[in-house]
Amino acid sequence: MNAIQSFFDYFTNNTDQIGTLLLEHLQLTVFAVSLAVLLGVPLGILILRVPRLAKPILGLTSVVQAVPSLALLGFLIPFIGIGSTPAIIMVVLYSLLPIVKNTYTGLSSIPGDTLESAKGIGLTDRQILSKIQLPLALPIIMAGIRISAVTAVGLMTISAFVGAGGLGYLVFAGIQTVDNNQILAGAIPAGLLALLIDFIVSRIEYKVAPNGIVLADGRMKKKTRRSAKKVTKPLIVIATAFALLLAGSIYAFTREDDTIVVGSKNFTEQLILGNMVADLIEDKTDLDVKRQLNLGGTQVAFSALRTGEIDTYVEYTGTLFVDVLKQEVENDPDVVYDKVVTQVQERFDIRTLDPIGFNNTYAIAVKQEDVDTYDLKTVSDLAAVSDELVFGPTIEFSNREDGYLGLKEAYPFNFQDVKPVDGGLRYTALMNNESNAIDSFSTDGLLKRFDLTVLEDDKQFFPPYYAVPIVSEETLAEHPELADVLNLLSGKITDETMQELNYLADVEKQRPEKVARDFLIEEGLIEE
Repeated sequence: MNAIQSFFDYFTNNTDQIGTLLLEHLQLTVFAVSLAVLLGVPLGILILRVPRLAKPILGLTSVVQAVPSLALLGFLIPFIGIGSTPAIIMVVLYSLLPIVKNTYTGLSSIPGDTLESAKGIGLTDRQILSKIQLPLALPIIMAGIRISAVTAVGLMTISAFVGAGGLGYLVFAGIQTVDNNQILAGAIPAGLLALLIDFIVSRIEYKVAPNGIVLADGRMKKKTRRSAKKVTKPLIVIATAFALLLAGSIYAFTREDDTIVVGSKNFTEQLILGNMVADLIEDKTDLDVKRQLNLGGTQVAFSALRTGEIDTYVEYTGTLFVDVLKQEVENDPDVVYDKVVTQVQERFDIRTLDPIGFNNTYAIAVKQEDVDTYDLKTVSDLAAVSDELVFGPTIEFSNREDGYLGLKEAYPFNFQDVKPVDGGLRYTALMNNESNAIDSFSTDGLLKRFDLTVLEDDKQFFPPYYAVPIVSEETLAEHPELADVLNLLSGKITDETMQELNYLADVEKQRPEKVARDFLIEEGLIEE
């Protein structure tokens, strides 16, 4: 009962955010499914008319279905950027197969003598298609559309990975912070939305189907004496609502001039910092600000900055030095910062501003019981007994040179197994005894929540990760005042302060935007 009450309390306290994300999710889904229908039905008709195209088109749409959705998004980002566009393209591609296949199957299954009779009374091919084939094939076509529409709701939750918004924002954020209430607040409305869309599409199917035809769910469309006005009135209402959603989607997906887009990566600290940056710009300038937060990892966020999808976000000097510039690990913070400032500007036309103050370096964390059992104090101590233990890093850490790839060269690790998982799931795995050690951030509030011990990096492998705002030079050329505004954060946040801010969001369950705003007000950086 406590868990249920806790969920209802969370839902009640965050209804405004959940409602906004639900509307975004609905707009994205409607827009994507509409495009899929506009593409899929004509393709189904095309391969019926040109049979030699059937195999390659159906084969291609089947292959797309087999590609993991995150992999498809990762492929699209370098070419299209972030935001709603790659998310919509992904859902459209995944939605095509059932629509194309069902359109083709429905049209090709109409008896030949029916078509011959239609030709015999003088109907043209176009008339046969519109008056005979499409009405008779409609139940099968609509079944494909229903499958695509319901699937699209679930797929669209992944759109949060590229900053498109929607209910996936809550799911991703909940996973990062090990917050089941937040996960359910995204998942339950998404499930209800899928049921609602399925119901609406089924009603459309029933309304537009010819009398006497058997629908895909086994119902028969009964003959009715209702006037055409009564029949079409519900369709007009549905079509109007549909058109308004599409219009709202198009408006929502456009970027206005003089709007500064602030990004962030997909963990609590980044959400707090992203909101700080956005609040400062809103308070100190007359510019409009759009928050494009909770993007995927470094590659997603930095790519978005390079392509102009966002204008600024907070990055870390060590990440820029090793992961972006591909330099060898360096431990001197001044050397790292100076090289980052120079080379990031030269190579990417992006300016690195003043450090915010704290150093969020990587850390290796273990539970207290393992500290006691194996007498662990340093990372070298962990390496000495690693053959008895399982390492559970994040997926990104396991593939970075300043992460596990370089760490295992500095320390003689020989873990029983390495099980990469994403975000806050590594904490869940650790507490469920599915792993014994994880990577963490030195300012992570979850360290305090789970009472974990950070091992000393006795070989000083990890480079410095001082937080710095980075801004595209193109944006600064248009709005040079932004540099002074963002540098107001210079030296304002210590390691201890950042960990406390993360704790407020991760453990006390304050929303990141509130944590950010309260800090800025307390420091006198913005007015209440």
